[in-house]
Amino acid sequence: MGVGMAKATKKKTAAGVHDHRRCVNRALSSAERACETQGKRLTPLRRRVLELIWDGHAPVKAYDLLRTLAQEHAGAAPATIYRALDFLQDAGLVHRINSQNAYLGCNASDHPHVGHFLLCTSCSNVVEFENDGLAALIDEQARAQGFHVDRQTVEVMGLCRSCQ
Repeated sequence: MGVGMAKATKKKTAAGVHDHRRCVNRALSSAERACETQGKRLTPLRRRVLELIWDGHAPVKAYDLLRTLAQEHAGAAPATIYRALDFLQDAGLVHRINSQNAYLGCNASDHPHVGHFLLCTSCSNVVEFENDGLAALIDEQARAQGFHVDRQTVEVMGLCRSCQ
């Protein structure tokens, strides 16, 4: 999957027309507010990495990001990307999809939450949802086992409505 900036694309979907550029701009504005609230700095490089992740609504691998950034910045290296991704993840702006070793923009970066994901094994569509009850149940079970949870990610594999 190549990563490149979306041209002011308008895509026809079942729900109507999707203006992807507006979606990317909304995510970047939300990220700026979240970083300001958290006292964190959204540097131009971190912002660009986030922009590239939001370029599509699908998970993006770090090396795909690196390939694009290397065309723009001669000094782009894996460590550069991974530091930016760590920052974005810690700030709650992206989620790591562990099973795909890829990153996805967070739709709810305005509040802390646990990301749960439905992943289609046919078309690779990913849907994020929040469920405080599920997150609490996992925390409860972990505590009962004497386990300290640093981060939760629940990934459920199956077939989306379109692929069934």
